[in-house]
Amino acid sequence: MQELSVSYFSDSVLSLAKALTSQSNLSPYFCVKSISFMKKLFPVALLLGFIACKNKDANHSNGETPPEGPKVLTYSIVGSFPHDTSSYTQGLLIYKGEMYEGTGNWGFSKLKKVDLKTGKTIHEISLDKKYFGEGVTILNDTVYQLTYKEKTAFVYTLKDFKKIKEFTVDIEGWGLTNDGKNLIVSTGSSELNYYEPSTFKLLKTQTVTEAGMPVSNINELEYINGFVYANQYQAAYILKIDPATGAVVAKANLQNMWDRIKAIDPDADVPNGIAYDAATKKIYITGKWWPELYEVQFGQ
Repeated sequence: MQELSVSYFSDSVLSLAKALTSQSNLSPYFCVKSISFMKKLFPVALLLGFIACKNKDANHSNGETPPEGPKVLTYSIVGSFPHDTSSYTQGLLIYKGEMYEGTGNWGFSKLKKVDLKTGKTIHEISLDKKYFGEGVTILNDTVYQLTYKEKTAFVYTLKDFKKIKEFTVDIEGWGLTNDGKNLIVSTGSSELNYYEPSTFKLLKTQTVTEAGMPVSNINELEYINGFVYANQYQAAYILKIDPATGAVVAKANLQNMWDRIKAIDPDADVPNGIAYDAATKKIYITGKWWPELYEVQFGQ
């Protein structure tokens, strides 16, 4: 606690008294009474100041200090691969050793199976022009794809991308991943929404915070070893989120990678796309209209 001296309060009282006596329109009687009243008030002010400071100390001791910010999540580029610059990447994932990608923009939205090493498309379907494709994920050999403002989610067979279901979802779709049981959806807000895969019923919502404050623009998602990794739209960050608490526990800055991409292709847009190969433990990163895709290794 910061020490509060008696002189601090007495000086304040005297200053106020001088200010009052300097006013020509105040009577001497009023000034004398004011000074007498302030002298009586001084012990009370001293006591209140002491109590306030003790309460402040008590709050700190009760664990009410501001939450710590996330740790720096370092990374290194292990390798680079070609990426289709016509792909406005909305979702990226690896499932059973194969890479899949969902792309956006009205009239250009697709679901694709991609050759990692060459960047070439192995198989794809196009969405109707009225749909703006968003995040994709695969759970139990079933593909799920969100749309942006059309409040629609599609379900496909893995083998041939044949549509088998269509759900109405009362949200803007952004990012999509799964934890092996539930679908996890981002909507560009500070929330992660958990849905039942078979019905798209909302199960729960988790607010994501950084140092105690809600995080905005959560976009593409990937579930890696018990944590949700998320691109932050219009920023160079990847957030590592503890799904149990919603807290951002670590944060990677991709600015150098983004600068490298823009030097290659000025038309390249924001970072967006995180894929994890559970078999090889490898992580891949790309972005919207990026000419390259990177294998990266995150620090601990």
